[in-house]
This record gives sequence, structure tokens and C-alpha cells, in this order.
Amino acid sequence: MSLPSANSEMNSLRTTLKTFSQAREWGPFHTSKNLSMALSVEVAEVVELFQWLTPQQSQSLSPELKSRLAEEVGDVMIYLTMLAANHNLDPLQCAQRKIVENEKKYPADKVRGEAEKFQ
Repeated sequence: MSLPSANSEMNSLRTTLKTFSQAREWGPFHTSKNLSMALSVEVAEVVELFQWLTPQQSQSLSPELKSRLAEEVGDVMIYLTMLAANHNLDPLQCAQRKIVENEKKYPADKVRGEAEKFQ
């Protein structure tokens, strides 16, 4: 399976985030340690939105909750992109490689309909 490339969009996002950070002189704070911790906090905020919802409620969000989710997804994407940039990684390429690995690790004919981890 090959996913379409979105390198120009990823590069544009990285450039925008770098420019934003440089204008505020935040570079010294954007260490991998700090970015990974901030990423963890933002992911926890995504989890919090769904914490007490039923599975059905989590699939059909109110406009307000969907708007809040969009904000948190944006935060997660920003911190993930900045962390990856610190290590010259492209998150989209990382995801594409991981999908290829998962196709081998979880063959559809063996795991179809199963939620358990396949060994």
C-alpha cells in the first residue's frame, strides 16, 4: 500500500511553525523533552473530551465538542510536527512506513474482525 505524498504541505507547516516560534524567540524552549511533554498533555486533552462518553456518543459529536476536538487535534499536530522536525523526521513518511510494517504484522486475512493484538 502506498499513500499519496503530502511533502509540500508538511514542509509548509514546518516552515510556518518555525517562523512563528522564531518571531517569539521560543526556540530555546522547544527541546525534544519539552515538546514531547507538551504533546503528551495535548493528547490527554483529546482523551478528556471522550472520557465519559458512550461509544455511540463518541462517534457523533455535538458541533461544540467537534470544535473542541479540532482545536486539540491542531495542538497535537503542531507539537508532533515540531518534535519530528527536531530530529529531521517527516511525520507523514513515518506514518507511511508504519502502515507498511503493520500490513505485514497484521495480515487482513488473519486479523479481520479481531481487536486482540496479533502475534
